[in-house]
Parts: sequence; C-alpha cells; structure tokens
Amino acid sequence: MGRRPRAGVVLAAVVALAAAVVPAASAHEGRAAPKAPATAVLDGARLQRTKIRLDHGDAGLRHAVAGLTARADGWLDQGPWTVVDKPKPAPGGDVHDYLSQAPYWWPSQPPTADNPWGCPYVQRDGQRNPEVDTGTDRQDVEKVFDSSYDLALAWYYTGRKQYARKAADVLRTWFLAPDTRMNPNLDHGQFIPCRYDGRAIGIIDFSQSYTSVLDAVAILDTGAPGWSGTDRTAMRAWNTDFRDWLLNSPFGTEEGAAANNHGTFYDMQLAALAYATGDRDLARRTVLAARSKRIDPQIAADGTQPQELARTRSWHYSTFDLVAYTRLAAIGRHVGVDLWAYRGPDGQSLFKAVGQLLPAATGAAPWPYPELEFHRFAASDVVHAAADAGDRAARAAVPKLEAPPGGDLWALRPAAEQLDSIAG
Repeated sequence: MGRRPRAGVVLAAVVALAAAVVPAASAHEGRAAPKAPATAVLDGARLQRTKIRLDHGDAGLRHAVAGLTARADGWLDQGPWTVVDKPKPAPGGDVHDYLSQAPYWWPSQPPTADNPWGCPYVQRDGQRNPEVDTGTDRQDVEKVFDSSYDLALAWYYTGRKQYARKAADVLRTWFLAPDTRMNPNLDHGQFIPCRYDGRAIGIIDFSQSYTSVLDAVAILDTGAPGWSGTDRTAMRAWNTDFRDWLLNSPFGTEEGAAANNHGTFYDMQLAALAYATGDRDLARRTVLAARSKRIDPQIAADGTQPQELARTRSWHYSTFDLVAYTRLAAIGRHVGVDLWAYRGPDGQSLFKAVGQLLPAATGAAPWPYPELEFHRFAASDVVHAAADAGDRAARAAVPKLEAPPGGDLWALRPAAEQLDSIAG
C-alpha cells in the first residue's frame, strides 16, 4: 500500500477548495470557515473536513446531523446541573465534593431506625441497585458529560448559537462557578454505605466519559459564543488539578494499577487530560506503556478479554473495555503512537480483540459467553474504529452493524462511545 499524503497537505487543499468554491458566505450565522479543534480523542482535522462537506451540502451527512441536532435540542430545556444539589453532602461534609454510590451493592437487612441503610451491604455483580440513582451526583454528571458533548458538536456543525451557549452554561455551572463548582477530586466515588466513604474504582464514573468533556471544551475553544477566554483558562486549571489528583492521590495510584477495564479507562483518561493540559510527554508515555501494561496481560492470543468474560455481563464489558482501548489509540495518534499496530508477545492486538466481537456484532452468531442483557449495537462504535484503523474484516462488518438508539453518529463524532447502558 502506498503512503498517504501528509494530513496537513490534504487538509490545506480541502480548505483552499472550499474557499474557492464557496467563500465565507457558506458559514452558518455569519461564522468564518471552521477551525480544526485541538481535541484529545476526536480528530480535529477530520471534524473540520466534515464541517466543510456539510457546508457544501453533502447529502450523505444530513441524516446524521438530524440525529445529532435532535439530541442537542433535547438538552436545551434541561439543566444546568450542579454537584451541590444532592440531598446529603459527601462524607466530610463538603457539598462541592462529588459523591456516587457503588452500583452492585445491596442492603442485606430491612432498614430500621437503628440501621437506616439496611447494613451490611452485599455485592450482586451486574445487578444495579436503584438507590444509586437517587441522592448522589452520578446521574447528573452523566448528563453534564453527554449534554456538553452533543451541544458542542451540534454548534460546530450547524453554527446555531443556542447550542454553544447552553454547553457553556452547563460546563461553567458544574466545573467553574464558585457557588456550584465541583472540587477536582473523586475522593467519594462509589462509596458503600456503612463500609467505605469512597473507593478507587469510583474513578471510572469519570474515566468512562470525561474525555467527551475535554473534546467539547476543545470544540468550544474554536470561538463558540458564550465561551470566553476566562472560561477556557479556568477550565484548563480545573483539568490540571484533576490530572494531578489522578497522578498523585492514593485512589489514582490504585486505579492505575487495576488489571481490567478500570486500568484501561484510567490510562485513557490520564492520557487525554495530559494532552488537553499541554503535557504531551505524559500523554505519550501513558499510551506507550499501555502496550505491555494493558494489551499484553488483558487480551489473550485469540483476542478474548478474560477478565471481562468472567463478568455476568461479558458482552457489555468486552465492548466497554474496547471503548477505552480505541479511544486511547485515538489519543496516541496525536502523540505519535500507533496502538493499533502493536502486537503482543503472543500475537495480542486490538484488531484481534475487535475481531472476537464481529460474529455477534453482525448477527452472524450468538455471543457464547454469559450476558444478562445482550444489545448487539453495543459493539458498533468499536467496529467502526477498527475499520477506520484499516482492518478489512471490520470494514466488511460495518454495513451489517445494528444502529444504536438515536442512530449511527459515527460520521460526525468518530470516536467510540459506550452505546448500551449498564443501568438496564
């Protein structure tokens, strides 16, 4: 296969052609030609090219844009949310500390006046205790993650100012405003009543989705109305403090040592934060280390992920772990590391891991491992990622994938998301 032209050369040609054919008048609401955002996971240059195609009336993107704007419209009359609104503060009493409850732990006794929680709590893997969705910050922060990402992307592609202003309001309220901001730590994530005030594995509350916030901020930084230079500076400071907490806190150290999806997501989050805050060396070291630290022990020679197959929701967790891997590979692209090209000592690779999902993802064969709630569409994004990285089997599988609820938005935000919910 011949070498592709350098991305900068191709992009310059595309932008020049766009300017020659349709000058700035094609921009929505008076916007100039789109800038390429300095995104951590998404490819900013690819977003820019997609935007130019949209401005030139690319009919193939219209359906995806309609799906994205429908999601963005749904957020306009919701929120903003704040960490200080929970009924009870986190242990320690600071309402600005994030609090969430362990999802798979349940009371073993009926609540009484002397034992209001029904302690002791016992674990039921894969079975979500509905208590976790009341009284803590978990549901609200997921809305912050999802809304800011959808709204920022919708603004970028359509130029509609209300999307940018809403995204800015959501982010300022949760992270920046003195009265409502969250402290940049996860000291009280996934607490267990009467047992632990917080646990290292609570970091995954953020690591599974916070990289979308980093990319939303990068998109808004290209000149979004309602998002100021002061906001940008303050958000970078918050992210720097959070990055340092991940690196230096006991919980961060413990989560970084995890041997399953928790460790993979930790690396992804740390690498993205490092890149977004200007520490490219830390980002590169983190992606490079994932080869021997993650892929070698976590992916078997046949591509299976033994730690994830041991779960009661093995399909969910197999796709879940690969969301982290494929997003980590996307960050690697920015710092000169090709994680897709890596082969472990027994032939382990990300391509093999995605290949294990293809029969079930395309409907060609049932998933042969335990799964309490199988959703075929859960694998769609990681298959897209492997196809984009050059895997022929994944490319052949793409037309056979099941679209997730709300439609396939890969063309507009080509980075894997966890498409099925663990809350089901």
